[in-house]
Amino acid sequence: MNVTAQSVWNNCLSFIKDNIQPQAYKTWFEPIVAVKLTDNALSIQVPSKFFYEWLEEHYVKILKVALTKELGETAKLVYVIKMENTYGNKQPFTEKIPSSNRTAVKSQDVDIPLNNKNPELKNPFVIPGIRNVKIESQLNPNYNFENFLEGDSNRLARNAGLAVANKPGGTSFNPLLIFGGVGLGKTHLAHAIGIDIKDKYPEKTVLYISAEKFTQQYIDSVKKNNRNDFIHFYQIIDVLIIDDVQFFSGKSGTQDVFFHIFNHLHQNGKQVILTSDKAPVDMQDIEQRLLSRFKWGLSAELQSPDFETRVSILKNKLYRDGVEMPEEIIEYVAKNIKTNVRELEGAIISLIAQSSFNKKEITINLAKDIVEKFVKNTKREVSIDYIQKVVSDYFQMDVSTLQSKTRKRHIVQARQLAMFFAKKFTKASLASIGSQIGKRDHATVLHACKTVDNLSSTDKQFRKYVEDLSKKLSL
Repeated sequence: MNVTAQSVWNNCLSFIKDNIQPQAYKTWFEPIVAVKLTDNALSIQVPSKFFYEWLEEHYVKILKVALTKELGETAKLVYVIKMENTYGNKQPFTEKIPSSNRTAVKSQDVDIPLNNKNPELKNPFVIPGIRNVKIESQLNPNYNFENFLEGDSNRLARNAGLAVANKPGGTSFNPLLIFGGVGLGKTHLAHAIGIDIKDKYPEKTVLYISAEKFTQQYIDSVKKNNRNDFIHFYQIIDVLIIDDVQFFSGKSGTQDVFFHIFNHLHQNGKQVILTSDKAPVDMQDIEQRLLSRFKWGLSAELQSPDFETRVSILKNKLYRDGVEMPEEIIEYVAKNIKTNVRELEGAIISLIAQSSFNKKEITINLAKDIVEKFVKNTKREVSIDYIQKVVSDYFQMDVSTLQSKTRKRHIVQARQLAMFFAKKFTKASLASIGSQIGKRDHATVLHACKTVDNLSSTDKQFRKYVEDLSKKLSL
């Protein structure tokens, strides 16, 4: 990397860090990489066009001040948008987007849309024989932004959702793919975006549908020989929200029809919002041409909420239900139920129910009983932190040693085993696993999983490690 570009950018970062909130700095400036400095123009690489637009909208003034301090009045900023080449042998083209003295460079792919030649649109949500052209959004009004509390675990996804709601189809995060494990709020956030769009743009047609229901409608349309009507119906939607898109796995007909619908909507400036339990890179049996489209916009991950966010979620839930509860009980529940929001709210509902049905006062002992039963009866997802602790204890080392940069064979193997079990026992993306286990990238995690598979079949001692740790983590 050009040292001059790095030093200029480091000085800019020092100035920016002193003038904005620490969390905003971490989210929006830490991922940026300085690329080169040519003719007083500093090139910086951002992870997506979403980043570029967000910086332009929220931080352009501070960027200009910082850069002018370093390079003078003639300073220019060039954004290089990092995109994977997912188009086989086709070369993506480059388009320059000028914005006063700033430039963004992006790569993209083009497809011919399906033209809607049939004015008679059949609504698959309407019972045959009942004339109804109105499209109901299928949104749940309880899933709104007000009760989707922001925390470190969901900040990027929530902010992206708000940006989409303000300007559906008008931002580069199209599609917006929200992914994460069970009960972390993917469906809630998808509904919240739809509800906000309906409030701001009542004339827009918003539709929420599960991938399973979409698939069933498609199968019905093939049986009734009206596949084109099905496609045409979905092509008139302004904001299409599809939940659990991983359900399309292995269903080539559904993937094909969705591919055409997606292309038409995308090229006509309509918004597509998807949810999934996996990142696109981890999806199995989804066609490459569809995966490449999933990567066009922004993939935002929802992670397990931290302790402070869990406390806020519980307090918000109690406030909405008009129930008062001692602080120590709220904190006890938040400390002991860490996996997801659904479990957290379920435990507090059980606690309120037990108290009112049995006319018992809500005490810490009652909370302990409920949490114990709840945790015992719930199939829990093992956390990456827990996996690292179990693996480190097994090999008699500290977690910090496991995460370190050392290349000592026994430490490398322990780290690879932690990555392997994190992929096996959690829904976290490869990138998320890598960042939590020693700040590695997703390719390192993929290599680790392959290495563990290979060593398990060739090395008897290593196979014993895998078996022992599997037992410990499965308890």
